[in-house]
Amino acid sequence: MAFECLLVSRDPQVVCTLNPLLDSLAISTKVCLSPSKALNELKAGSTDLFLIDWEEDRSASELLHEVRESDSVGKKTVVAISSLDQAIPGTHLVLKKPVTAESGAKSLKFVYSRMLQDHRRHARYALMAPVIANVGRDRLLPINITNIGDGGMGLSSREQLAVGDVLSFRFLLPNARRAIYVEARILWTREYNVCGCEFLRIPPIDLDILHDWLKSKCQVKKPLVSL
Repeated sequence: MAFECLLVSRDPQVVCTLNPLLDSLAISTKVCLSPSKALNELKAGSTDLFLIDWEEDRSASELLHEVRESDSVGKKTVVAISSLDQAIPGTHLVLKKPVTAESGAKSLKFVYSRMLQDHRRHARYALMAPVIANVGRDRLLPINITNIGDGGMGLSSREQLAVGDVLSFRFLLPNARRAIYVEARILWTREYNVCGCEFLRIPPIDLDILHDWLKSKCQVKKPLVSL
């Protein structure tokens, strides 16, 4: 996969400077000339990086508000391009105007590292693994692991689980050298006994196995430049 960027700017200098830098990071970029058009693009597609040429007008402020409201899991990295020497609420970074190839490359490399970390944290990979879990101290329950990521996993079970329940179990990742042990807490439940949980504890050796497996699954298009 390639990261996707939405660049909102009417400034040819900004667009012409940033476009090749984004290409060098293997980031697929779409340019919008106005905040109103950008809002439609945000609703229509998946955006990992949002770059806005900041102007202190109502439309830009409203667009940033819409970005924050639509990004409940914090997936998007938001960067403002501004001549103002101050932080802009709702953004992760301010790229100072005038944008040069040097300043743009330095900022975008930092942004790319953040996007990669966020992607690994939020990504979930399908995994159908039946296990027997300890629920609390005295209850054994067959469950199925449906997906897994850096911070948690999805589960399904024949019996209902409740938010706050703590489970512990061992399971084997495909092609892993050994089974790993996890303790996890239920964060949410859905119909048909489907639920999501966060990891509470994984032994260090088992955590290394999990991270190595997740890295092998994280197929992000490789940048053309060294980071």
